[in-house]
Amino acid sequence: MSVRRAWEVRENDTATTWCDVRLSFADGAGVDLLAAVCEGCVCIEDVRARPALSLDDMAVLADWIEGPLLEACGGAAVEAGAAGGDGSPDKRHARPALPRGVESRRLVAGEYLAAQRAGRDPVLAVMSATGYSRRRSLRLIAGARDAGLLAPRHVRR
Repeated sequence: MSVRRAWEVRENDTATTWCDVRLSFADGAGVDLLAAVCEGCVCIEDVRARPALSLDDMAVLADWIEGPLLEACGGAAVEAGAAGGDGSPDKRHARPALPRGVESRRLVAGEYLAAQRAGRDPVLAVMSATGYSRRRSLRLIAGARDAGLLAPRHVRR
């Protein structure tokens, strides 16, 4: 694997670095990609693979490149295979673990109300807190309304 810094953009106190990454495998397969690193987060901008990657390979691609990419771009690298607090391997999920039942509804209502008070879009706040799509987040908000944690959407006359 090789990582080469392509360019860097600075805005206020943050800097975003784009890097060219090349993965070469022993069987002749290769992956070229453009990735952006900002505040310790890695975003894949463009991927070209020969032969094409399967969906399973795409899912683990970020895990393959994250450590070396953060090291090359000056971010804090995460140790590959780092263990969690209980000794089990650290597993990454696209969506944070959401509590079940009434605790889930309380979390959704809290995020919704906090975003509303701050003048932000409450649905987007719930989406980022839960990791769910807009449709699923709206269902969670509706569940919080039904539980009485949020005001009714339409006042009955």
